[in-house]
Amino acid sequence: MLASVGEIVVVRDGSGPEILLVHGGAGPRTTWGALAPLADRWTLAYVHRRGYPPSPPPRERQDFEVDARDLAPLLAGRPHVVAHSYGVLGALIATAAAPGSVRSLTLIEPPLTYLVPDDPEVARLAHIGDAVLTHGMDTDPTELREFLHIAGAPIDDGPLPASVIAGVRRAHGGRPASEARPQLTAIRDAAVPTLVASGNHAPALERICDALANTLDAQRTTHPGAGHFVPSAPNFTAHLETFLRENAT
Repeated sequence: MLASVGEIVVVRDGSGPEILLVHGGAGPRTTWGALAPLADRWTLAYVHRRGYPPSPPPRERQDFEVDARDLAPLLAGRPHVVAHSYGVLGALIATAAAPGSVRSLTLIEPPLTYLVPDDPEVARLAHIGDAVLTHGMDTDPTELREFLHIAGAPIDDGPLPASVIAGVRRAHGGRPASEARPQLTAIRDAAVPTLVASGNHAPALERICDALANTLDAQRTTHPGAGHFVPSAPNFTAHLETFLRENAT
């Protein structure tokens, strides 16, 4: 079922308690395809962020604050929220503003680099991530490929695939993730049940996820095998469903 909420589109599939799925730089199909079997027992609500059809393009640029405003009305039914990568930023900001509106949070490899200061690898991740958002295809080629590899893009030593180029161009001009400062204390103080997940493919992301889990007093899980696209990793879906069932009230 396709529904417009404000200016963005949410596609729902299945029946049962709602899981609000907030993608990052990749679209919903790429990010969440492995979770499709959950529709037998849950309502999967696929958010399409601005710039990802059938939602409209952003008015100015990709911006996690705008994402948060788009997500706010979607919390009215108190869903479980599962967010990936850049999408975690808006999800955290929206949740911090109304923590009682979220049944649980699952946060997958967010670019919250500020949580790990003075770490060279985390600083490098922040630098190359911001460079790609700022310069797009004009980013230094070595830095661009380094970022795309961490981000799970399907690349090799040859020319970049057209789909990858399109993704870089769509992200170009977006608000740098390094500017995000979600109010994590509000989420922790509200005791929102939270799971932080990673894929054990990039040390910087592991350290960020460790710090985030510590800050939120969250459960922490690691699922290697699918790189940045942790939802596609073996056993992730089963682990997620167990967490959701444990926090059904």
